[in-house]
Amino acid sequence: MDGIHDLGGKQGYGPIEVDYDHQAFHHDWEAREWGIAQSARTPGITIDWWRHCRELITPEDYLGRPYFDSWAQTDFSTYIEAGWMTLQEVDNALTAGGAAADDDPPAALTLQQVLQEDRAHAFRFDAEIDVAPAFAEGQSVITACHGHPGHSRLPQYARGRRGTIHAHHGAHVFPDLSAQGEEIHQHCYSVMFSAAELWPEAVGSRDTVYLDLWESYLASA
Repeated sequence: MDGIHDLGGKQGYGPIEVDYDHQAFHHDWEAREWGIAQSARTPGITIDWWRHCRELITPEDYLGRPYFDSWAQTDFSTYIEAGWMTLQEVDNALTAGGAAADDDPPAALTLQQVLQEDRAHAFRFDAEIDVAPAFAEGQSVITACHGHPGHSRLPQYARGRRGTIHAHHGAHVFPDLSAQGEEIHQHCYSVMFSAAELWPEAVGSRDTVYLDLWESYLASA
């Protein structure tokens, strides 16, 4: 889906702000939101549907929110839509199945325990499929020219551009259909582009850009 979230390669938004303090979180609520996002594995909410919902945030809202704030906005909107909670419960900061205020809270986990829990419930998005890959390493390809109203992982700045297959990653869940609730695996490739191919003003540059792109986005050049 084309929107303000797809800022890659666009001009007019000022320099990229680089955070050199290397702190994962700058406020306590950011750590809590990260914890919610990691632990609330809600059936029916795929990462691609989550991303699509985040892409629906209006431009002025998207650009004006801190990073983890837009995470929270997306998390709670998808939970409400899935029927896991209501907007009133969010406003009251208490879900119907939540603990009462005077209940003893569970003991906090250490970082090592959290990481161990993540590994125990890790998801895999790759799979073996019967269809052979359509492209080989070193082959020239051209990307699709147009997007569509739903979720897509083909950025605007890389559409209708010529590149070279750098590597084949096997078959992975195709995000465009995953966002619609349909799980289909499709071959995924690392595609190398010259900087000048993506941005004509970079003519003469030896820089290259690598994008992981699904087979549906590509055609033989």
